Amino acid sequence: MRLLQGIAIGLSVVLLAGCAGSQSGSSYSRSATRGEMSVRMGVVESVRQVTIEGTKSAVGPAAGAVIGGIAGSNIGQGRGSTVGAVLGAVAGGVAGSAIEEGTTKKAGLEITVKLDSGQLTAITQEADEQFRPGERVRILSGSGVTRVSH
Repeated sequence: MRLLQGIAIGLSVVLLAGCAGSQSGSSYSRSATRGEMSVRMGVVESVRQVTIEGTKSAVGPAAGAVIGGIAGSNIGQGRGSTVGAVLGAVAGGVAGSAIEEGTTKKAGLEITVKLDSGQLTAITQEADEQFRPGERVRILSGSGVTRVSH
């Protein structure tokens, strides 16, 4: 039974790690490569630190329910282990959801840019690059994604 618990925990960690998508200004998905992007130039007006919410998929609750169900089934014998498995699965599902959201949450930046056209625009992305008011930047847009870069 311990081996099964270890496998379930290891599997859930791998699955949760795979849920963390990137919203980085420097990271591109496979589908975004070799695609044309429009480029606009501007100057950073302001930068505000924000939090990018973690993912809320079915993977966290499912992995938590499996682990909780296995752990709960070790309580008592007969009907007690069945009740323990059900309660463990429910508690594990709730905990798995919270763990998934917490581990995939990221620091972000809301970058307000005054474009050369005079228009103001704001883009939110991961805080993997530093931007300062007064800096000249590029705004890249394409395939439904916009990012700020130096």
